[in-house]
Amino acid sequence: MRCPTCGEATASGAIFCSQCGAKLANTALPADARLPVESRLPADDAAPPETAGQFPPAGAEPENIKDTAEKELWRGGYSPKAMLGCWVASGVISVVLLVVGLFWIRSSAGWMCLLALAVLPWVYWLTVLTYRRAGTHYLLTTQEFVHERGVLRRVNNRIETLDMADIAFTQTLLQRLAGVGDIRILSTDRSDPDLVLRGIENVAQVAELFNNARRDERRRRGLHIEQI
Repeated sequence: MRCPTCGEATASGAIFCSQCGAKLANTALPADARLPVESRLPADDAAPPETAGQFPPAGAEPENIKDTAEKELWRGGYSPKAMLGCWVASGVISVVLLVVGLFWIRSSAGWMCLLALAVLPWVYWLTVLTYRRAGTHYLLTTQEFVHERGVLRRVNNRIETLDMADIAFTQTLLQRLAGVGDIRILSTDRSDPDLVLRGIENVAQVAELFNNARRDERRRRGLHIEQI
């Protein structure tokens, strides 16, 4: 192609003559020059397309608080080992009475009264144990703690594991020897804000079950341990 002004040969696609600088007639712009600026950006600068399903649908429940199957973690009651001190005291009383009878009692009537006194503590504490065993029932699940009390009149109360604020246990010297103790549950439950479970066997392990159930439920609901 030649310049119409000076007749100098020009490069194909040139807009101006390299010799005289005149504008070349009927010269088309390059194909990419006629495109919008946005279309000529590099692929890396282009806006990323929207990804379908990137966000959960409105009103969807978070995965960590979906209902899960409730599982039983522990079932128990008052342990006879918790009355070790009572059995020791009853044994001491019985031995002392028998020693006294050997030195001071000579009649059969006196021995009958003495034997009745020696047996009386055992009968009393056996009655107390039967009442506590029959009238105390505990059930811990992953979501709640159920405690029942009473023999003739049964009272059933529930505490959500989510509402438990603190779990602690105590043991006396005799309780440590017997492997039992008392568990104290502080909660926001209005019925039993300060509940004590007495005479629990393997108290340390059971208290840990309560504490783990409380933590797991709060973690499942997406709450911090310090909350509630």
